[in-house]
Amino acid sequence: MPHQSTIASLSKRMGQGSGLLTAWVGMADPMVAGQLALEDFDAITIDMQHGANDIASVRQGVAQVTLGGKPTIVRIPVGQFAVASRVLDLGAAGVIAPMINSKADAEAFAAFMKFPPIGQRSWGPTVTVGLTGQSLDEYLVQGNRQSVAIAMVETKEALNALDDILSTDGIDAVFVGPSDLSIALSNGANVNPGRADVAEALDHVLKRAHAHNKSACCFAPSPSLAKELAIKGYDLMAIGTDFGQLRSGARAQIEIARGQSK
Repeated sequence: MPHQSTIASLSKRMGQGSGLLTAWVGMADPMVAGQLALEDFDAITIDMQHGANDIASVRQGVAQVTLGGKPTIVRIPVGQFAVASRVLDLGAAGVIAPMINSKADAEAFAAFMKFPPIGQRSWGPTVTVGLTGQSLDEYLVQGNRQSVAIAMVETKEALNALDDILSTDGIDAVFVGPSDLSIALSNGANVNPGRADVAEALDHVLKRAHAHNKSACCFAPSPSLAKELAIKGYDLMAIGTDFGQLRSGARAQIEIARGQSK
């Protein structure tokens, strides 16, 4: 079946230093996710934490992205781990959980991401089985391997518990939010993902993730940072947001039309 490799491609391609790029979709219109899936991204991430997406727009967005031949990652709201199981049932290939600050948080997240014996994910993959073309028995066997559990590291507590988080069975990757991390490291003084202490933290996360044979992912506010992180060996980077890309694209065309472009 054509979609089986699409959903499974994320887990297959995320290895040490794979340098994958994902779009970041906060708009709830599924056509946005679907159109970005037609571009040269390796995956599309739909954001439920800070974006406008709910379970209905995720369902429609996953379908559009899958038709575009790309795997979908969904960032769920803080602490709502049960939503992870729901979006996997709808065909998501991976889930990002924000604010994973301890091994207990990581275990709670993994429990909803993985079937026994690793976790306690309940059975109901109606949509995703249809998208993969697998039988129910085949999906039960392969579902844990295909579903990528990504824990966000964005606080001092998470950095201190990093090895505990990475050693948790069922956690496949960590994802750094550099803006939130900069706020945490400055004790709320500023938001500056380009600070030196944030760069040091990014290097530390990469080193520890690969030491545990897990993937390292990061949100990159600029494409130049994404390129730098890929060179260093990061496995997946998100480049900006759909909101930012829409406005910057419009601005660039307006400047040309009004003769202001250099």
